[in-house]
Amino acid sequence: MSTAPEPIALPVTAVTCLEDRAHVERSAELGLEAGVQRLRLGPVSALAVDRTLHAELTADHPTAVLDVRIVRTWTPRGPEPSAGDDSPLRRRTHALEQERLALGQRRDRLRARLDLLGRLAADLLREIGEGAGAGETATTRWARELDRVAEERDAYGERLRAAEARLARLAEELGEAQRAVDLAEGDPAELVGHVELTVEAAVAGPVRLRLSHLTPCALWRPAYRAVLDGDCLTLETDAMVWQRTGEDWSDVRLTLSTARSAQATDPPRLGEDRLILKDRSAAERRTVDVEVREEETGDLGPAPVLGLPGVDDGGEARVLHSPAPVSVPSDGRAHRVPLSAFTTAAGSEYACSPELSPLVTQVVRFDNLSGHALLAGPVDLVRDSGFSGRGMLEFTAPGAAAELAFGSRDDHRVIRETEESRESAGITQRTVVTRTVRLYVSRFSAPGETGERVVALRERIPVSETSAVDVRLREEACSPVPDAIDADGVVRWNVALPPDSHRTVTLVYELSASGRVAGL
Repeated sequence: MSTAPEPIALPVTAVTCLEDRAHVERSAELGLEAGVQRLRLGPVSALAVDRTLHAELTADHPTAVLDVRIVRTWTPRGPEPSAGDDSPLRRRTHALEQERLALGQRRDRLRARLDLLGRLAADLLREIGEGAGAGETATTRWARELDRVAEERDAYGERLRAAEARLARLAEELGEAQRAVDLAEGDPAELVGHVELTVEAAVAGPVRLRLSHLTPCALWRPAYRAVLDGDCLTLETDAMVWQRTGEDWSDVRLTLSTARSAQATDPPRLGEDRLILKDRSAAERRTVDVEVREEETGDLGPAPVLGLPGVDDGGEARVLHSPAPVSVPSDGRAHRVPLSAFTTAAGSEYACSPELSPLVTQVVRFDNLSGHALLAGPVDLVRDSGFSGRGMLEFTAPGAAAELAFGSRDDHRVIRETEESRESAGITQRTVVTRTVRLYVSRFSAPGETGERVVALRERIPVSETSAVDVRLREEACSPVPDAIDADGVVRWNVALPPDSHRTVTLVYELSASGRVAGL
């Protein structure tokens, strides 16, 4: 069996970046001899997963891959240079170490001197106390000795503080010098991998090799940039790619996938769910327990996750392609890769939910015309004045409607006040709870500003799940009458505000329950 003496270059030509790893493809043209031979290819990343290694040969004549494996070699650090060959940077580091050693010894001597002076001061004070108790009156000598000890303690204390300050500065300078030496002259230890390929060819000739494998330390997340220009919205879809695989990706075909190859494909185990029936007691038959609880309404999809979430693909694996070859260095930093962009007409609305926030927010709605699904991710928001903040785009299917919040308006103010009254009828023992919500909406306009601005106000009323509790909206007491109310109890008004104006919106609803209801 013949073995190639020199390794053959095997560059990365295509990468499929997954949620937490990457599928790397390499290709090269090989000139094979007739018979069985072993080739050494690379170098490749030492992080490549061995069990995912796969090689294919394409040729006009019969060829076969007999064996393929990754062989890793460890290159230790090089020997330190001799003292005569030291660079100025290493000499500087050596001088700083010597100075720090001498200064540390001086600091220890100063601390010992101060300790002795402290003991001397204690002995002197004890002698003064004993002498005064015995009737001695050598006050002049005592004062002179105390002054001398205090002066020496102050002097040596100042020297100690100066030495400690210099030691702190030396530690910083030495750390910077050592980092500079490591960056400029350091020869780090390196783990390098090569692919050993054993092939068999019927005749000599050129073949095409395609090799693929998985590698960790690579991931991607979607990111967007939305530019609002009047009634038009431009949405740019990008991918933020990180990789620290140990080798750069230069001019590769990049594919982005949401497939989770590391997730187990086995269905979860089903546990037993036992239901037990029992008769209600007499007290339970007489009363109906109710509870007021908060329910979040939303569409189907995964629950939000704090921190760096996974890619939200709506439950179906999505694949995106970079329109041009890209280069991603192996530095562990985020690199932005453009994917697509489109411009569409957008509808704008000023909305406020005073129960959640007193701010009036500009909400922009548009259709997804990108031709692919918009995955959940952060959005850089740009308006007339430039960058205005960062928002969040939810998962949006192709052609579906999406919305973005472009920040709050400083020229609007909303104040919310609530009142509640409770009445009970003596004969029917029916309880009626009346709640009143007042919203004070104001608009502050610049001089010369004209035109009305419509603000969509949203409030909510409870939705009853039992016939024992009745919820009724008192439209005759509402001012103005709500424009719409949905099945989830969300009430909406479209309030038109001229410049420098204010409006008051009143919502009144009742909760009535019979005497059997408890907990209201």
